[in-house]
Amino acid sequence: MSAIATTRPAARRREPFTLFELFVLFLVAMLLAFAVFGPFFAPDSIYNSDIVNSLMPPSADNWFGTDDQGRDVFWRLIVGTQTTLLSAFLVVTLYSLIGVAIATIATAGPRWLDEGLMRITDIGLALPGMIVALGFAAAMGASLRSAVIAMAITGWPITARMLRGIMRQTMEQPFVAGAQVLGVSKWRLMTKHVLPNSLDVLIVKWAGDVGTTVLVLASLSFIGVGAQPPSPEWGATIAAARGYVSTAWWTVVAPGAAVAITSIAFGLLGDIIQVRRDPALSGN
Repeated sequence: MSAIATTRPAARRREPFTLFELFVLFLVAMLLAFAVFGPFFAPDSIYNSDIVNSLMPPSADNWFGTDDQGRDVFWRLIVGTQTTLLSAFLVVTLYSLIGVAIATIATAGPRWLDEGLMRITDIGLALPGMIVALGFAAAMGASLRSAVIAMAITGWPITARMLRGIMRQTMEQPFVAGAQVLGVSKWRLMTKHVLPNSLDVLIVKWAGDVGTTVLVLASLSFIGVGAQPPSPEWGATIAAARGYVSTAWWTVVAPGAAVAITSIAFGLLGDIIQVRRDPALSGN
């Protein structure tokens, strides 16, 4: 019986989290807590119109004021966190799975299949993703589901191209050559060895993409092809309130700030994960 000897590198001592990193992690944890638990605590009044109290400014009773229907803006933001983040997670997960599947098939398949899939991927990369997603969403009918499907369809090329390059590099590692000598089939080699050892970078990309996706979903809802009123999704909330910017600024500023903070928080989370994976980047 033969065996492949592997040498594990010495475990690197992890540096303690900085105050800035702890703040970002706290912010992300708070957003996730709002998404999970917020709807359970929200009052039923956020779904009902109360015209008498419409466009009331921020106060002790309504921290972020009320919208044109008299609904509490703060609680609609909290409930909208679930809709917005869940949609973003779903989009990123779907196109990541598509990208992983295409990269795996391209790496494991014959050369002609690899070339064909990569040319299709290059075409996808050459097209403006936002415009293509807008076209798909409009063709399927204005709704949050249409926006999610459109973004999943148009978002996979970057993941596929990036992962295919990483998997090619992994295929050149000694442990892969050793597994081939032992007679491991190509597909088993890909699924059990090459793919698991190539997915680290996707964790970083996934975290950063969530922030970008929140912004794009809000943009699609704002221009009318994403979530529709009375959905508490942040982009739809901004779209419904854009006529009151000069008279009731809080109806736009609050959801706009929520989109900005969430996008930045998850983008920074991706950076933190990347630095933790490669401490050499900490100086940057």
